[in-house]
Amino acid sequence: MFPQLRRAPTCVLQRCLNPTTPSLQPIRFASSPFSSTPPTQSRVGCQVLKYPQEVKIALEPCEGTPQLPRAKQQVVVTGPKGTLAMPLQPYVSFSFLPPEPNNPKQLLTVAVANPIDDRQRAMWGTTRRLIGNMVEGVLEGYTVPLKFVGVGYRALMEDGKLSLKLGYSHPILMDIPSDVQVQIPVPTRVILTGLDKHRVTLFAAQIRKWRQPEPYNLKGIFVGNERIKKKEGKKR
Repeated sequence: MFPQLRRAPTCVLQRCLNPTTPSLQPIRFASSPFSSTPPTQSRVGCQVLKYPQEVKIALEPCEGTPQLPRAKQQVVVTGPKGTLAMPLQPYVSFSFLPPEPNNPKQLLTVAVANPIDDRQRAMWGTTRRLIGNMVEGVLEGYTVPLKFVGVGYRALMEDGKLSLKLGYSHPILMDIPSDVQVQIPVPTRVILTGLDKHRVTLFAAQIRKWRQPEPYNLKGIFVGNERIKKKEGKKR
């Protein structure tokens, strides 16, 4: 009827009655690490960055920014399209390697002070990827197309601003960032171009949030080749 109670071991009872007993040693548990695998290097950060001769990468001193108050250096990437700059963490460093014999491209590697530290290892790969995006931006630029699907959905330029008509009672006016160019070949198509991938895609996301694609009628603002699966509505 009642669960059977187990009796505590004698050593535990003696410790409870007389905790100062010298013959009893405190119970110690063997501590083992969570994983026995040695720390590995960043798979993205270890990749050598190859860029053409017309792109120049340099390190310049800079003052701290609100996002990175301890930044003392910034990487400046210059190419045919323009120039981009990004502040660096104090523990991030660069190394320029000599070019390969049969390859005229320049080589660059990124390193951190302590690869074992999780934060530094994460920023290792992030910095390498961001510099690669900057090289592609100043070399070719980024283009993000937007497609408006819906009755009356259209976009046009008004007084230097982007005006969106998306079924609301009033048009939506959006300020265009200075480093993003907007083209409207047809009222239902908007093409965003720029050097900074983050700025271009961020502005595209700000436009998309006003009419996110819905799965029942497949209407909304679609970015690039975005596709969603159609859902069946409720049936009586």
